[in-house]
Amino acid sequence: MTAKRITALIIVALGVGLGFFVYSSESSRFSYKLGLDLNGGTQLVYKADISKISEASVDDSLVALRDVIERRINVFGVSEPLVQLEEGSIVGGSSEKRLIVELPGVTDIEKAIDVLGKTPLLEFRLQKDNLPTSEEEIAKLKPEDVFTSTDLTGRLLQRAELQFSNGGGLSSAPGETAVLLVFNTEGKELFAKITRENVGKLLAIFLDGEPISTPVIREEIKDGNAVISGGFTLQESRELVRNLNLGALPVPIELVGSQVVGATLGQDAINAGVKAGIVGFALVALFLLVWYRLPGFLAVLSLALYVLIMLSLFKLIPVTVTAAAIAGLIMSIGMAVDANVLVFERMNEELKAGKELKDAIAEGFARAWTSVRDSNISNIITASILFWFGTSLIKGFALVLMLGVIVNLCTAIFINKIFMFAVTSSRQGSLSRFLFGKGLGR
Repeated sequence: MTAKRITALIIVALGVGLGFFVYSSESSRFSYKLGLDLNGGTQLVYKADISKISEASVDDSLVALRDVIERRINVFGVSEPLVQLEEGSIVGGSSEKRLIVELPGVTDIEKAIDVLGKTPLLEFRLQKDNLPTSEEEIAKLKPEDVFTSTDLTGRLLQRAELQFSNGGGLSSAPGETAVLLVFNTEGKELFAKITRENVGKLLAIFLDGEPISTPVIREEIKDGNAVISGGFTLQESRELVRNLNLGALPVPIELVGSQVVGATLGQDAINAGVKAGIVGFALVALFLLVWYRLPGFLAVLSLALYVLIMLSLFKLIPVTVTAAAIAGLIMSIGMAVDANVLVFERMNEELKAGKELKDAIAEGFARAWTSVRDSNISNIITASILFWFGTSLIKGFALVLMLGVIVNLCTAIFINKIFMFAVTSSRQGSLSRFLFGKGLGR
């Protein structure tokens, strides 16, 4: 048995294994996660406290709040939560700002709150003027009596890094574990202004309303870098860096309501999508078998492997399965056939030119590769742009599209090529010519 036939058998065995994995019990650790439209989920309602934010910064802060929460619960862009801002009326004619978070597939309220995770509120507060001079009087004061809020918050944070303090800038003792904060352009300018105009004052760093570091401003800091050195352990510093990088809240939020929400489409949409997928696959398979004969049969095998790999990735990542995701998978089946059609057409041209079967197969894949490569690269570029600039729903679609393109290249070109050479014998007769022919005639 040749190496290519052994490889083909291994690939078939892998496909059988993936089939068992894809259709394993839903109680499995790797089960499909259905979206809000198919299975419902949990809705969490948070009230945003904007009392300490200047009126001009309210809108930007709320948008930043929404983005931080969405980034926290949708790191890979495939969870497809619904995160939106809402203005709710309250007694007295005023209104409160609310954040609505809907998590698909989560029906346990406590679990939903845990999924949201701890998203720290990072603030810089400046020492007030005309404070008492005696230590006894100062000791009786609350933090809000000593410090006043500034517009420098987690909204302006670009990233956080773990480092060891060197005693400069805003740091305390040299050599202790510290966290470096790097602000964006707006934050850099504001930080430089605050440190320039308040040398000698305390600039306290608050996390979730508690002061964690109260350094003295020694000089103007122009590079937009601040060091938190609150006597943390190494583990505490690492956790703080991780939480801040996932998102420090620009405004504090308070959970004011929660409920389980039902599916907008439900089981009927799932059944219809699965039925459409089976019918679509069957029609494509029938076309390949009738028109391209043996290569068509091998293409159906590679196409089935493509579907199994995609469904396995849906479980492993996991990708939230919505009605749009099902439709996208069905459409991708047709896209995956394109590469096979290009190869078969090139191969038939070589056979008509009188080349031997193995040479025709090799030449068909070689000639089709550039077209397949270029078209798939353009799809990857499109998906990358959608993922970079899109919202959560668009990001999920873009990532699935990108995965589909990569898997398509593997199955349609490399795996199908192995199948083709595995069934090709060194002797070429009329039967081989017919099996590798095209159309309804001889």
